Formats: sequence, structure tokens, C-alpha cells
Amino acid sequence: MKKIVLAGGTGFVGQYLEKKFREQGYQVVIISRKPHHVNWTDYAGMLNALEGAEMLINLAGKSVNCRYTEANKREIFDSRMKTTEALGAAILNCDNPPPLWINSSTSTIYRHAEDRPMTEASGEFGKGFSVEVGKAWEQALFSFYLPETRQVALRLSIVLGKGGGVMVPYENMVRFGLGGKQGNGNQLFSWIHIEDVYKIILYLRDNDQMSGIINTTSPTPVTNRELMKALRKAMNRKVGLPTTKWMLSIGGVIIRTEPELILKSRWILPARLEQDGFQFAYPTLDRALHNILHE
Repeated sequence: MKKIVLAGGTGFVGQYLEKKFREQGYQVVIISRKPHHVNWTDYAGMLNALEGAEMLINLAGKSVNCRYTEANKREIFDSRMKTTEALGAAILNCDNPPPLWINSSTSTIYRHAEDRPMTEASGEFGKGFSVEVGKAWEQALFSFYLPETRQVALRLSIVLGKGGGVMVPYENMVRFGLGGKQGNGNQLFSWIHIEDVYKIILYLRDNDQMSGIINTTSPTPVTNRELMKALRKAMNRKVGLPTTKWMLSIGGVIIRTEPELILKSRWILPARLEQDGFQFAYPTLDRALHNILHE
């Protein structure tokens, strides 16, 4: 049986990938802190899981949907660096290492951009904690020299899918009348349907010329104003009250998250995927929202 390893595969994206790969006939081995999975402290178990696997997909890392306290920042950083370093060390000791290692990264590594889009070739790094995490995360991946294993960093944008991730709070905002623009509404929202994340992984598996940095985002980002309008339309809500920057700052304290997650302008394009001919299942937001909310 074909085998893949999902590291940190217990979240929204990981559970979706596990289901899809099992449907494809794969044995899926998960590394996590849960008792029925291979534990991060079990080096022999990790080595056995990786031995002969078709690919490793690493999604491990504490959610950034929290307040950036010193304790949370340390956990966000360590949960990404330590797991990536542990996986690389294990691959080095495999007799039959996985030919493909896909490691999660973040599109928030790019600067706040309202002037032009960021691509893999022309994108500029931003400043701040989340940017430094992204840079260190990718450095941890590519610091390993693995001649038999192709390494890919997925700079993931915000993932949209049914019943999880950011769709739950966005649906709640619209449902309770707060579906207007957030801040000035001009900030760009780069997103990707969860099915396209899966399709991109399959594409990377089948196209061994693809390695390095991959912007994992749809080809049609929208402004925050357009996002909220599309959500209201999809949910049949005519009116949505706007949320000002100061309201988001207060709300962030109450719900224990950072306003940056909403206010930063992420204008990112998947240039490498498009140039290579990848076809998105959900290239536009309207089509993605129709699938998520109505199909």
C-alpha cells in the first residue's frame, strides 16, 4: 500500500488531506501529540513512518489565531522550528527516504501590499513577528541537504473550506449583521479553497521539476470589501455593518486574536503554479463560496 506521512495532521487542513488520501488508497500515518498517532518524542516511530513513504506533508505548528503574548509567540515559533528540524533529522537517517517533503509556510511572509502583487520571484518580505516566523520556518526546511528528497515550502494563504478554518467566524459575522467591510476595506485578501490545496499537493507529487517556494493561493485575490460583499450575497444577507479599526482592536482583545489577521493586505499571486500550467478547481471567490455554502 502507498504511504504518506502527515505531520501535525490533526487540524482543519490535515483532516481534509487525511480523508482525501485515504480515499485514494493511501496508508496515512500521522505524527502528532495525540495518543493514537506517532508521537513527536518517538524518534524510532517517526523513522519507521518515513521509511518508504511516498511523501511527507508537514503542517505542524500552533495556530496564529491568538494574542501575540511572549508565551504564545515562543510556542508559535518553537512548534514550527522543532518539528521541521526533527523531521529533517529523521529523513537523513532513512534508508529509503520519501522522495518529496512538502512543508507548510505562510504567505504572510510578504509585506503589506496595496500597490502591487507579490510573486515568488518579485515578492518583498515584510517586518514583524509573523514574517520572522515564516523566514525561520523556511530556513529550517532548506537547511537540510537531502539529495534524494525534493523539498517544497507551501506559502499558504488563508484556506477556505466547509465547517472549519476562517469560514466559521466569517459566517458568524455575516449571520449576526456584522458582514460589512473591516477597517477601510481596501486590504487585499488572498485565499485558497481547501480542495485546491489538495490538488496542488498531487500536482507537486507528479511534477518533479517543482521544488522550492510555491505561493499556494488562488489567482484572484479580492479586497476585504469585495470579500464581505461576496459572503453577504452567498448567505443572502443584504446588509452588514462595517467594523472600524478601533473596533477590531478592542474585539481582538475580547476574542484573543490579533487585528493583523484581518487588516494586513495580502496581495499574493501563484505565479509558479500558473506558469507551469496548474488548473485551479476554484479560481474565483464566488465559485468557492458557492461550493462551501451550498453544495
